[in-house]
Amino acid sequence: MARKSLLTTLLFIWVFFLGCKAHVEPVKTPYDKPLPPGMQALRKITDPAQIPDFTMACLDVRDLREAVKNSLSYLGKPSSQGFFPSGEITHARAVQSLEAFLSMLESGLMGKPLDQAIREKFDVYISVGCDDRGTVLFTGYYTPIFEGSPARTERFQYPLYNQPDDLVKGPNGEILGRRTSDGRVTPYPQRAVIEAAGLLKGKELIWLGDPFEAYIAHVQGSAKIRLPDGQLKTVGYAANNGQEYRSVGEELVKDGRITSDQLSLSAMIDFFKQNKDLVDTYIRRNPRFVFFREEDGAPRGSINEQVTAMRTIATDKSIFPRACLGFISTTLPQASGGQPVIRPYSGFVLDQDTGGAIRAPGRCDVYMGVGDMAGKLAGQTSQEGRLYYLFVKSGTDATIF
Repeated sequence: MARKSLLTTLLFIWVFFLGCKAHVEPVKTPYDKPLPPGMQALRKITDPAQIPDFTMACLDVRDLREAVKNSLSYLGKPSSQGFFPSGEITHARAVQSLEAFLSMLESGLMGKPLDQAIREKFDVYISVGCDDRGTVLFTGYYTPIFEGSPARTERFQYPLYNQPDDLVKGPNGEILGRRTSDGRVTPYPQRAVIEAAGLLKGKELIWLGDPFEAYIAHVQGSAKIRLPDGQLKTVGYAANNGQEYRSVGEELVKDGRITSDQLSLSAMIDFFKQNKDLVDTYIRRNPRFVFFREEDGAPRGSINEQVTAMRTIATDKSIFPRACLGFISTTLPQASGGQPVIRPYSGFVLDQDTGGAIRAPGRCDVYMGVGDMAGKLAGQTSQEGRLYYLFVKSGTDATIF
C-alpha cells in the first residue's frame, strides 16, 4: 500500500512538472541587445579558417559595380567624413577598400580567382552579433507600388506627409524634436497625437486609398505611387518624429490576432483588409511617424544614394561604418516560379541604409527591390546568419588590380 502510494505521488509530481514544462514560454533571442559600452560592433578575423568562402558570391556580381559606385559617391561628399572613424575604420580606408574592390570587378575577376584576390588583399571583420558569437537576424524590406493621387479624392483619403517646418534636426541629421512658438525644442509628438490632432494638415505630399498601405510606406521608408494618369511617382524617406519604433506585427501576436508562426506582411495585409476598423487602433501603438519627400528615379537610402535590390543593407549606423562593403551568409527567400523559396544565400552588399527597427549588432535588413514579389520576399525574410565587412589590408594600393 505504501509502495502504491509512493508511486502515485511520484506519478503526480512527474505529471505536474511535465505540465509546467509544456507551458514554459520559449526563450526569445535578444537580437536587439545593445552593444555593451566600449565594445566594437566589428571584430577582425585573425584565423584564416574562420573567413567565409566567397566563391559562390563571386560568381554573381550583377548590379554590384553600380552599388559600389553609389557608396563611393556618398564617401566623396565632405559631409561623409564626419561619420568616421567608425571603430578602427577611417574614412580613407573605407574609400580605398571600395576602390580596390571596384578595380577587381572591372578587371573581370570572378569566381575562385576573385575569392583568392579578396583573401589576399582584404581583412575580414565579423559583426559580433547579438551574442558576441556573430548571430545576426536578417529581415527584409522593399519599395511597394500603390495607387494614389496628388490631391484628395473620394477614393484617396490617406495622406503621406512632407517633413514639417517645426521639426528640428542636429548636425548629423538626428531628430532633436519640435520647435514651439516660444522657441523651445520639445519632443515631437507620437503618431497617435499627430494623427488625432491633425498636426500636419497642409503638409500632405500624396494621397493613398488604404490606411494600412500608408502605414506600409512608413515602415518600408519609400513607395512608388501610380497616379490616375499612369505616371509613377517615387516618394522616399525624409525624416521621422524621433520616437521609438514599435512593431504592429508583434502587437497583433500579443493580442492573439495572428499567431507568431503565421506572422508575415501578407498576413497583416489580409487581417487589416478584413478588419479595417482596427487599422488606426494598431498603427497608433507605434509612436514613430515618418515624413516623406518626392524623389527622382529609384528610392534612396539614409546616405542619400540609390538603393539596389539584394545589394543594399540597412544597419544601425551608430555602430556600423556607412557605405562600406559587406558580405552576408544566411538563408533568404528567393523567387522561383513566381513563389518565394527559402534557400541558402551568400552575397556582397553595401551598407547604405538605416531601418527604424534595425538596432544593435544583431540586426540587418536586406533591400529586396520594388513591387509585389519583392514584398513577398521581404515579408518572409526572418533568418539568422552572419554579417561581415571587408577592408583592404594596410599598405594595399587600389590601383594594382
